Amino acid sequence: MNANMLTIIPVIVYLALSIGVALWARNRSVSNSSQGFIEDYFIGSRSMGGFVLAMTIIASYTSASSFVGGPGVAYRLGLSWVLLAMIQVPTTFFTLGILGKRFAIMARKTGAVTITDFLRARYKSDVVVILCSVALIVFFMAAMLAQFIGGARLFQTVTGYPYVVGLTLFGISVVLYTAVGGFRAVVLTDAIQGIVMVVAVVVVLLAVINAGGGVEKCITTLKGIDPGLITPTGPKNAVPQPFTLSFWVLVGIGVLGLPQTTQRCMGYRDSRAMHDAMIIGTLLIGFMILCAHLAGAMGRAVFPNLPSGDLAMPTLIVELLSPVWAGVFIAGPLAAIMSTVDSMLLLVSAAIIKDLYIHYRLKGDASKMPVTSLKKMSLITTVVIGLLVFLAAMEPPDLLVWINLFAFGGLEATFLCPIVLGLYWDKGNATGAIISIICGVAVFITLTIIKPAMGGVHAIVPTTIAAVVTFVLGSYAGQRKTV
Repeated sequence: MNANMLTIIPVIVYLALSIGVALWARNRSVSNSSQGFIEDYFIGSRSMGGFVLAMTIIASYTSASSFVGGPGVAYRLGLSWVLLAMIQVPTTFFTLGILGKRFAIMARKTGAVTITDFLRARYKSDVVVILCSVALIVFFMAAMLAQFIGGARLFQTVTGYPYVVGLTLFGISVVLYTAVGGFRAVVLTDAIQGIVMVVAVVVVLLAVINAGGGVEKCITTLKGIDPGLITPTGPKNAVPQPFTLSFWVLVGIGVLGLPQTTQRCMGYRDSRAMHDAMIIGTLLIGFMILCAHLAGAMGRAVFPNLPSGDLAMPTLIVELLSPVWAGVFIAGPLAAIMSTVDSMLLLVSAAIIKDLYIHYRLKGDASKMPVTSLKKMSLITTVVIGLLVFLAAMEPPDLLVWINLFAFGGLEATFLCPIVLGLYWDKGNATGAIISIICGVAVFITLTIIKPAMGGVHAIVPTTIAAVVTFVLGSYAGQRKTV
């Protein structure tokens, strides 16, 4: 059996397991009413325990950039990027600690199944709902495109099989298990994917340390290549302090505005599950990010002359691991990519079916539609969305990292203020939310296109400031509305 086949076998086994979980999850659904099906398909009947909740938040947040792009930058910039990446450690703690209990109470009180459901109940504004639904669909489609292409390219690099083979395997699997199993399948596969990711990063880091002659020898080698590789600001001050501080906004505070993570706050079982998830999630995401980025940084001590940082992780996998372990590791980043895509697929499907079709066509009454028809519509919608992204990925554009960052920045500009200030500030109203969304997205897109010199500050910082200020001013100018 050749090396390529040995590499692809663990990947096929993993994808088959994901589809099997989806079929099991679909059989567990016993909802006989349309409303019951909606709660089960889009929110898993609010039944997640602590471990599953932690793993699904981690898995839906991490993506190709966490396992390929980030370590690739660490390869070029050294330990400075490892330090920067660790800003992501409080992701689960922030999400559940700030949003968890209050969001879950509000969601149960208003019967909200999606983020847009909550925003509709909070602001009582069709304009807010439509703006958020459109933004979610547009930015998620862009983010999913980047994830599809990233997964297929990684598969191609590691296994040697054509790009289209990886894209087809990956695309069919993630669309199928998401469409068939809904939220329950997504969170269960997220839990499995989280375990796969932990195993993968440990294996590759140990392989790098062994090949480099130990941690001390790796650090010494990095210092010999460029002393800046072991400093907090990187070679030639490539990671200035203003950029580090602004990264706290982009991947720290900003995570509260990502629907794929905040949605999870609606689906846990009880307070104990939430508290357990805060501890488990914080420890695991810190461990995974540290291992992955250290592997990228110290990988330069082993292969110092790679033409591109993006080749760091694929090269480490192919050169340092046996074919079987290479297959296990590729399942790690594929798991991260799939867990991001499945969450987005489900939320886009929910935006189309629940937030737009049912609310405006059926006047918010899902019982007007037979449950069998609703199941079929949910399945078809999810498949069609996945197929559109798949077709777009057949001719991959360049600059995938920037497409992904653009999509996430756009989501944060749209949702951060309406969600967080909507929960904690009674004076917030629809006028403030509408102005904040429009101004936030406009500022972010303008700064992203023009790229003005801001002393190393990321565009998300002035975007967030503009969104907060306009939300407050708009709320004072508008009529006060609360749930």
